[in-house]
Amino acid sequence: MTDVTVLILAKNEERNMKECLETVSFADEVIVIDDFSTDKTKEIAESMGAKVVQRSMNGDWGEQQTFAIQQAKHEWIFFLDADERVTAPLAAAIQKIVEKNEKYAYWIKRHNQFRYYQATHGIFRPDAVCRLLPKKDTRVVGLVHPAFEYPYADRHIEEYILHHTYDNWDQYGYKVNHYTTLAAEKYRKDGKSVGFVKDIILRPVWAFFKIYILNLGFLDGKLGFIFSMNHYMYTMMKYTKLYYLYKSDGKL
Repeated sequence: MTDVTVLILAKNEERNMKECLETVSFADEVIVIDDFSTDKTKEIAESMGAKVVQRSMNGDWGEQQTFAIQQAKHEWIFFLDADERVTAPLAAAIQKIVEKNEKYAYWIKRHNQFRYYQATHGIFRPDAVCRLLPKKDTRVVGLVHPAFEYPYADRHIEEYILHHTYDNWDQYGYKVNHYTTLAAEKYRKDGKSVGFVKDIILRPVWAFFKIYILNLGFLDGKLGFIFSMNHYMYTMMKYTKLYYLYKSDGKL
């Protein structure tokens, strides 16, 4: 066992929990911060040997992740989402880093995967995320897109995480609606301005062009076009929600 604590934030992840936990068997401690799931997430995690701590997220990812860090008993922490899987080469790399105690903040690329289809460009191109780092003086801030704050220099790990994205369109649609609401609320809290022409008409056009053309979404065929259009709608939706939060507190 490696002296590292794996931290997983979860809510109703029974479909993912077992397979996820199977890939972190190298870790001496695994903690699942469960947002009061109504399915069997807690039971499955405990049956796999994970420690489960139940705590309501209340829409604040950063605060939930900071709470998770505080629960870890080991000096090293590794964050993982329930829909992600640690590959064998990545597990070996993590073990080597922890054993050498090389105190950096390690960024790892995620390779996105679907069950039946393939999309590896546009919004699903591999993205690097900070996941492995020492616990000391580390915290996370931000509601929708949380960011780590730490006193360590950055390094990148060559090995990658497998990210099993969305199972179906309903799940995708729910997340789009949820995240655009959180984004709009954060923008209002920060006092971000919004203009109808600039942000609701023009900004989504640029968002589509960036994902479909500059980020090569067109190479993913039909799905590339669909997800690029969805990114157009995502951008328009979050600014539309912000626009009407200012005008009528989001009411129609």
